Amino acid sequence: MNKEALFYEKAGDKTVHCFLCSHRCRIPEGGFGFCGVRQNQSGTLYSLNYGKVIAGHLDPIEKKPLYHFLPGTESFSIATVGCNFRCGFCQNWQISQETMKAGPGRQEESTPLEIINTAVRSNCRSISYTYTEPTIFIEFALDCATLAKEKGLYNVFVTNGYMTPEALEELAFYLDAANVDLKFFKEASYQDICQARLQPVLESIGKMKQKGIWVEITTLVIPGLNDSKEELGNIAAFIAGLDKDMPWHISRFHPDYKFTDYAITPEAILDKAYEIGKTAGLRYVYTGNVAGRENNTYCPACKKLLIRRRIFEVLENKVQEDKCVYCKNTIAGLFVG
Repeated sequence: MNKEALFYEKAGDKTVHCFLCSHRCRIPEGGFGFCGVRQNQSGTLYSLNYGKVIAGHLDPIEKKPLYHFLPGTESFSIATVGCNFRCGFCQNWQISQETMKAGPGRQEESTPLEIINTAVRSNCRSISYTYTEPTIFIEFALDCATLAKEKGLYNVFVTNGYMTPEALEELAFYLDAANVDLKFFKEASYQDICQARLQPVLESIGKMKQKGIWVEITTLVIPGLNDSKEELGNIAAFIAGLDKDMPWHISRFHPDYKFTDYAITPEAILDKAYEIGKTAGLRYVYTGNVAGRENNTYCPACKKLLIRRRIFEVLENKVQEDKCVYCKNTIAGLFVG
């Protein structure tokens, strides 16, 4: 069920110009975009992954990770194959680096209505477009998101932030929350490791904030690549410059895919990053991917424990609506709805 793609224009000689993501591919007849899932067929661009779901699971919203958006609720999480990055450390590389060039493969056909009905039957509060880069299945995501809104469900993107402003302008009507991977703060690192650029990611984060989308940031800290005090400080300063209430998730690296020669991130480096974030003025900083570590939320005013978590489970929640039960300070995020 191939679907004509959104966000492209015909450029003559049966070439098309895709402006879904910041690669802005010019694709000759018969060719594919960088994502490997959008193909020019006789001068028309098609989304070959529409409805071809490679993963569909019930996840706690904390797994995204989102800690300040409907904590303790379930999110029906879906993905198709494909990605517009080439990160050698990807932990979902088996599906993110798969393309549609050889045909549909092992995906299952699903309709937006089937996705939404499954979420409703499962008592989910949201749909998460995740696991791979959701921008590259935007046609399917938007159709699902439209139905989700009609059913009172929220829409969540877990994304690398590489969509164009044009795509984000459309997404903003439907998108309620996003966790954006801010992988590095060096242009060379984005180019060499992700085959992408830093600036579009920064611009997307800022635009999401302007559009009223709830945003949390994740940085996977990789020893020797982005764990310097300078780089972590630049990331923290960027987030703080947008909104000191924007949560920053500092995630521990585990060797995978093409990065098996790198070491696991020492906990001391995570602790250093945490302190850098707090020194920058960020009110909510979390460290993740560490067994046995609690990622609790404290009131930035009275410092009392508000949300106690064990891995992805909420054990205690002392936020009423959006207020600390102790001092009535407003806690940033969405806690009821």
